[in-house]
Amino acid sequence: MQYMRYIITKKNFLCIFILLLLINRVSAQKFKLDEVLSYPFPTELTSCAQQSKIAWAVNQKGLRNIYVATGPYYNAVQLSHYSTDDGQEITSLSISANGRSLVYVRGGDHSSSEGGVPVNPGFDPAGTKVQVWTIPFAGGEPHLLGEGDYPVISPKSDNVAFVKSGQVWLAPINGSAAAKPMFSTRGNNGSLQWSPNGDKLAFVSSRVDHAFIGIFTDTATPIQWLAPSFSKDASPRWSADGSQIAFVRTPGTGGEPDSILTRKHLPWAIWTANVASGKSTRLWEAPKTLAGSIPTTDGGVNLNWAAGNRIVFISYQDGWPHLYSLPASGGQATLLTPGNFMVEQIEFSDDKKFIVFSANTGTDKQDIDRRHLARVSADKPDMQMLTSGNGIEAYPVITENSAAVVFLSSTAQRPLIPAHMQLRSKNFKLIGEELIPANFPRQLAIPKQVIFNAPDGTEVHAQLFEPAGVKGKRPAIVYIHGGPQRQMVLGWHFMDYYSIDYALNQYLVSLGFDVLSVNYRTGVGYGYEFNKPANAGAKGASEYQDIKTAGQWLATQPQIDGTRIGIYGGSYGGFLTGLGLAHDSKLFAAGVDIHGVNNWLKASSGIPESAPDAALATKIAFQSSPAAWVSTWTSPVLLIHADDDRNVQFTQTVDLTRRLESKGIPFEYLSIPDDTHHWMKYSNALTVSEATAEFLKRKLLSK
Repeated sequence: MQYMRYIITKKNFLCIFILLLLINRVSAQKFKLDEVLSYPFPTELTSCAQQSKIAWAVNQKGLRNIYVATGPYYNAVQLSHYSTDDGQEITSLSISANGRSLVYVRGGDHSSSEGGVPVNPGFDPAGTKVQVWTIPFAGGEPHLLGEGDYPVISPKSDNVAFVKSGQVWLAPINGSAAAKPMFSTRGNNGSLQWSPNGDKLAFVSSRVDHAFIGIFTDTATPIQWLAPSFSKDASPRWSADGSQIAFVRTPGTGGEPDSILTRKHLPWAIWTANVASGKSTRLWEAPKTLAGSIPTTDGGVNLNWAAGNRIVFISYQDGWPHLYSLPASGGQATLLTPGNFMVEQIEFSDDKKFIVFSANTGTDKQDIDRRHLARVSADKPDMQMLTSGNGIEAYPVITENSAAVVFLSSTAQRPLIPAHMQLRSKNFKLIGEELIPANFPRQLAIPKQVIFNAPDGTEVHAQLFEPAGVKGKRPAIVYIHGGPQRQMVLGWHFMDYYSIDYALNQYLVSLGFDVLSVNYRTGVGYGYEFNKPANAGAKGASEYQDIKTAGQWLATQPQIDGTRIGIYGGSYGGFLTGLGLAHDSKLFAAGVDIHGVNNWLKASSGIPESAPDAALATKIAFQSSPAAWVSTWTSPVLLIHADDDRNVQFTQTVDLTRRLESKGIPFEYLSIPDDTHHWMKYSNALTVSEATAEFLKRKLLSK
């Protein structure tokens, strides 16, 4: 009997030993960088509100195409067949109200300020164009409607209005006739909004220091200007019966030169105007507080005319970006979504009675570092969570006569793909999961929530990625996102740029690095004071203390070799990477500065000399720049920039390289012709990621 017990124990031991070997082999899975970047990234998710039809764009290794799906099964069907990694984006995707046609824009880089020449990262000798296209939902060849951007389909599903060179053009949706100018007027015209019955078009005419709301009826009727003033009017929204328009008013440019360094309230108000009489009324004015300033989070004010003749909007006035509702006749605004969380990516039901949105809240205390979906009525604070758990849910759209929601879903180990859920259910079905390649790595690191305090007491959230099965002291990386109005989450990110960085972080972990992704102040997700802190950016770089503290936190961890801590980031993250290497080369042994703002004095916004504190602001701006501290910069750095960058000028890195050269500071570089801030070509995104990983591996892992 004792012998039998020994045999069983030995068998158990062998089983456990083999199991541990298998677990270690799986958890330490090795993969190539192009394999973890091979996922199909979805954007432009849209729906036909009254039918079970959806569409979205997919970028898979640089091949950007349109997919559609129809209920009840929602099987993904590829509609377009673009077959070249040419860096031409697909945007403004929409489905006509009758569900028969899709309209989209191909070309451009729509995450950056538009330049006069379309982006051409594929070096096409003939050049590129930004064009409006249409394609039948049922399938067929796309038809060119014309050069232009920002198309809006008429509620009658017959015509498409779009913007070309600051003027509004019109084309039949089936491409049966050439596009022609809809009307002509001064200004840079856009923000097109059809009236509910499609007989009028509201638009914004931006005129440098002021902007008007205009209404076009037909070629025989003069354009009507609603409450023209010396202000900047924006976001026109029609009432359900088409008799009124709500809009946002902010001050025009000008006035007495004011302090640059002092935080100040940015005023805004909601107005309504009667279309027939032109009579206008200031319906609501934001509180004159810092938090009451016009919101700058996703979608800005997100103004909408809801059911029950109510106006719904987002305000930061209670310290968090929340939905508010007020009667169109005037009165007090009702807070619809109270709590310490942010609201973004809002979508109204077809009848405008309720709203579905993304928020960083839920049943778990870690949900502040995630996104889940919720709904609320347009007239009362009856918010309900629709999703929960460890995943990320974002960018909802409503379909099936407001009975279902489609959204983008990810987890820590699965990239973003569409999902469908009945609103009465808590379960959802993934759509297009088969597009994820078979060789995509499945066993990835699951990031852990980390919270620490900066020297001034500010609470900072981060995500820690740890390699499995790596013995001994390990090197580590501090990753810094850009924006800075972004929040990294406990899962695959829902924005294209940061999904690439998330994949790169996973690859670095597979090499043996710990990676700490830091949500530093000036980012979103943690309230107004965190989002809009004092003395940040060019006014003192107060957010850098969060980055330094992150590096110091890593250095105290028992598994980390404090002499092998690296740092990298892009855009604003590149700026903070530069500060880290310039101020604290003893802490950060190497880094990669990707299109960073390295010299605030060379930033496009500049510092107005007429401001009363211009001289002091100029001094502080330079002292807040990496360029000011090259004399204390000793760590090696890789500098990366594309020279058609329309967000951070290429000269920022040119200037820094000259300064580093003059001081004999070691640096390497990667200069990319004709691409932009967002790596429009997949091959360039892969090259940048490979260069970043190779540099950090060579400088830190191989020591």
